[in-house]
Amino acid sequence: MALLTFELPDGTTRQADVVQVLNAGYAGRSQDDVAAHVAELAELGVPAPSVTPALYPVSPYLAQHTERVSAQHDRTSGEAEWALVVDTEGELLLTAACDHTDRELEVHGVAWSKNAGPDVLARRAWLLADVEDRLDSITLRAWVGAAGRESLIQDGTLAELLTPAYWAEVLRERGDLVPGTVLISGTIPMVEGVDQFADRWRVELGDPATGDTIGLAYDVVRMPAPIG
Repeated sequence: MALLTFELPDGTTRQADVVQVLNAGYAGRSQDDVAAHVAELAELGVPAPSVTPALYPVSPYLAQHTERVSAQHDRTSGEAEWALVVDTEGELLLTAACDHTDRELEVHGVAWSKNAGPDVLARRAWLLADVEDRLDSITLRAWVGAAGRESLIQDGTLAELLTPAYWAEVLRERGDLVPGTVLISGTIPMVEGVDQFADRWRVELGDPATGDTIGLAYDVVRMPAPIG
């Protein structure tokens, strides 16, 4: 399993020995907008979920601190998200995440596509209790491309997504709100006209009340062609 370590704003650290990872999907707070998004994806061949919001279990080792993601082809991309992490003491942490997804595989099954790439997590986190009263004002942004040539591809706030409290209750009802659980939030819309199939992704959560930010960045590196 993956042992993740997060630094808090006060300089202390918390750990999570990951036992399960769950990726939320179609998790916008406005389910009317979600329905429209499902229809758009259906036109691209992506199968509609049987229920929204959806929840996709992925392999625990896919929750990673990394600056490099290996990809089998050039049709993979990230998604700006937040992550809810239950640390070893059972306390809830909030951090930035990027769900790197295989878009070619997505048309055959969303759950499969989620298991084809890592969920990259930032190395810093907030205690959820410390920011919960202002979650809707926290910004969520993503950029693609190399430093100096970045393009903003996602720009919103956590008000657009179902809340950590909502998902914590879902996990509690399932018996899954246990140390080592990581839940990835689902994402916000992408900016039209920006190429998501980039060789670098950067994601940032920002707290306007304090000026603090939590971010991650990684390069997407093509693997060699298979032999045979």
